[in-house]
Amino acid sequence: MRTWFWTLLLAVIAVALAVVLRSHSGNVLLLVWPWRISMSLTLAVLLIVAAFVVLYVGLRVLAWLLAIPDRVRAWRGKRAQARDHELLERGWIGLLEGRYSHAEKDLTKLLEQTKVQTRRVLAALSAARAAHGLGEFDRRDRLLATAQEHAGTDPGLVEATATVSADMLLDQGRAERALAVLSPLADGGARHLHTMRLLLRAHTALHHDEQVFTLARGLLRRNALARTEGDHLIDASGAARLRAGAASDAWRAIWKDLKAEERLLPEIALAGASAFEAAGEANEAAKVLEAAIAVKFNPALVAAYARCDAEQVSRRLAKAETWLQQRPTDPDLLTALGMLCLNGQLWGQAERYLLRSLSRRSDAQTHALLGSLYDRLDRPADAMRHWRLATAASMALPVLAADAALPAADTGSDPYRLDAEGGYAVGLSDADADIGGDYPALPPSVAASASDYVLDPDARVSKEQQARALAPEDAPVVGGTSDIDEYFDSAPIPAAAFDSPVPSYSPAPPAAPATPKPAAPAAPVPTTKPPFKNDGSL
Repeated sequence: MRTWFWTLLLAVIAVALAVVLRSHSGNVLLLVWPWRISMSLTLAVLLIVAAFVVLYVGLRVLAWLLAIPDRVRAWRGKRAQARDHELLERGWIGLLEGRYSHAEKDLTKLLEQTKVQTRRVLAALSAARAAHGLGEFDRRDRLLATAQEHAGTDPGLVEATATVSADMLLDQGRAERALAVLSPLADGGARHLHTMRLLLRAHTALHHDEQVFTLARGLLRRNALARTEGDHLIDASGAARLRAGAASDAWRAIWKDLKAEERLLPEIALAGASAFEAAGEANEAAKVLEAAIAVKFNPALVAAYARCDAEQVSRRLAKAETWLQQRPTDPDLLTALGMLCLNGQLWGQAERYLLRSLSRRSDAQTHALLGSLYDRLDRPADAMRHWRLATAASMALPVLAADAALPAADTGSDPYRLDAEGGYAVGLSDADADIGGDYPALPPSVAASASDYVLDPDARVSKEQQARALAPEDAPVVGGTSDIDEYFDSAPIPAAAFDSPVPSYSPAPPAAPATPKPAAPAAPVPTTKPPFKNDGSL
C-alpha cells in the first residue's frame, strides 16, 4: 500500500511539473568561468532530476559494496545457526525417542562447534541427560560440570543447570547430593513449581517430615500436585511429626496447626488418637477416630477404635453397632465389635461377632481372639483349636496329610547289613541276613506294623539286636549255623587263612578244616564250597 501511495504521489508531481514548465517557458544561464552556459528551464529541471537519480544509485551501489564483509559474516552466522539448530533438533528427537547414543553424539558435536553461550549450556545439559539414560554417570557428571562452567553467572542458566542435575541425581537415588545442589535455589527464594517438586522428592527420600509437610501443602495450594499424592504425603509426614512430638508434649501445637480436613486422614487420625490416649484423654481420642471413620472407613482406624479401656466399651460399642447397620458383613468391623465385647466381658456377644467374622474371612487375629475367649470360658479344646488355626493362618503352614507307611528304605549303604559277596557285617544275627530286596522273607522280629514303623522307628528293633549293633566290631558272633551258611553250603575258615592270598588263575587245593583257637579275635567268615575257576567266577 505504501509503494502504491508513493508511486501515485511521484506521478502527480511529475504531471504538475510538466504543466508548469509547459506554461512558463524560460532560459537558465550558468556562468562557470571561463564558460557561459545557457539552456531552457525544462532541460535544466530534467538534468537536475537525472543528476539526483545518478547520485542516489551511485551511493546505493557504494553502500552495497562496502557492506559485503558484513553480509558475508551474517551469512556464515546464519549457516552456523542452521547447523546448530539441526544438530539440536536431531539430538532432542533422539533423546525423546530413547536413542540415547545417537542423541549424545549429536549433542556433543553441537557442544564442540557452537560459540553461543546459551546453546553450549543447552547442549551440555541435553548430552548429560542422554549419558544418564545410558547409565554413564561419570560422563554425565563431566558434562554437567561443563554446563555449569559455561553458565557462568547467568541466573537463568545457573538455575537450569541445578534443576537438571538434581533431577538426574534423584533418579540415581542420591537424594543428599540433589538436596545440596538445590539448596542455593531454595535459599535464594526460587519458588518455581519444578524446583519445589524436586525439593519435595529429595526431602521425602531423606524422611525430612517438616519440609515434606510444608512443600506438599504449598504444592496442593497451587494445584501443582495431585490430590491423592498430596494427601498421602501430608498424612505420612503429619503422623510422623505427631509421633515425634509426643515425647516432648509438642504434639498439641502440631495438632492445632493441622487443618480440619488434614485431621481426618487415616495416619494422622491414628497418631492423634494415640497421643490423646497417652495423655489420658480417651474421649478426645474416640472423637478423632469417629470423625475419621465417618469420612473413610479404614480397618486400621476401626481396630484402633476397638482398643480401649473397660469404661469406654459401652460408648464405643453403641457407636460401632450403628456402623454395623451400614456394613453388616464387614469382617473387620465384626472383629472390632468382638474385641470390644471381650474388653467389656460380654462373652456370648463377643463369640457371636467373632464367629460371624470368621464366616466371612479366616483371619489369624479373629482365631486368636476366639482362642482367648474359649480359654477364659474354660473350653481348652476349642481354645487350642483356634490358636492352632491362628498360627496356621498367620504362618501359612501347609496342610499335612494323614499318617501313612513310609516307603521301604534303601539299605545298600547300611554298615550292619549282610552282603553275600562282601561278607558279614559284625553285630547282626543270622536272622537279619535275610533283610533286603533279594530275600523274600522277613524275620518275625522285624515284622512290625506300618504305623509302628512310622511313629516309632525303634519298635521293630529288639533290645538284643540293639545290643549286638552297639557291641565292639571284634566281638565274636555267638550262635549256631546261620541260614546263609546253609545257603552256600560252606565251612568256617580260620582267620589266619586270610593272611595268605588266594590265587584266582588256578583251582585252589582242598584245605583241611582247622579248628579256630578260642582266643582268636576275628569272627568266622564263610566261604563257598566250589573252587575258584580260572576266570575268577564262582
